[in-house]
Amino acid sequence: MFWVRFRSSVVLMLITILAMVLGGEVLFGIVLFISLVGMMELYRILGVHKGIPGIIGYLACIGYQFLVYFEKQEFVFPTVIAFFLILMLSYVLTFPKYRSEQINMVFLGFFYAAVMLSYLWQVRFLEGGAYLVWMIFIGSWGSDTCAYLVGCAIGKHKIVPKLSPKKSLEGCIGGILGSALLGAVYALVFTKQLTLFANPVVACAVIGAASSVLSQLGDWAASAIKRNYDIKDYGKLIPGHGGIMDRFDSVIFTAPLVYYLVELLSK
Repeated sequence: MFWVRFRSSVVLMLITILAMVLGGEVLFGIVLFISLVGMMELYRILGVHKGIPGIIGYLACIGYQFLVYFEKQEFVFPTVIAFFLILMLSYVLTFPKYRSEQINMVFLGFFYAAVMLSYLWQVRFLEGGAYLVWMIFIGSWGSDTCAYLVGCAIGKHKIVPKLSPKKSLEGCIGGILGSALLGAVYALVFTKQLTLFANPVVACAVIGAASSVLSQLGDWAASAIKRNYDIKDYGKLIPGHGGIMDRFDSVIFTAPLVYYLVELLSK
């Protein structure tokens, strides 16, 4: 299992690096694909991934992503309202085929996977985004690695035992401090490229620490949903890791935070 996970991690990292370096339409297309697959994994839990509500959710995802991509933000909120109304209309017209919790999952999946993940390429399109976008992964995957290492070394106090029995308070703190340190080191290396910050080292340390907090929340939230529905993984797309939602659960939470912290902390 270790080597299966390792090979998948290497392939996933290579794809991530390629997508972030190329940016543009390539990154947009990859994020759109990931969003749709993530929504499908969530919808499958309650059996709406092939039904009318699920199809409405997928179309809303595509519409939202293209509106933001073409900078038509003034149409985003009306589109979300239209999505909600059409979704409720489908619920009424097909009643009693679908339950309210299934409809709720369709709406949740749209925000959870489509809206939140769209900030991955939105950060990439910012000024200096080719460098800023890596703060998302420092705050998610970097934090996860630091939390794991510290937790294995000195972890004693369980923080959410019913969700993740192996997660410790020490590991949680280690993830936050480690992510802050990684952010600071990253800024030291790329100071000349991060000119939008008055003090890149401090800014990236703050972004790293804050992202780590939400990254861990994202991990626990994804685990809570799986516990509620008694499933081990969201899917089997990534061997050894599970589905898109298993691998990107923390990225989903960190991407919007990085975007808005960059806006807040920039000169």
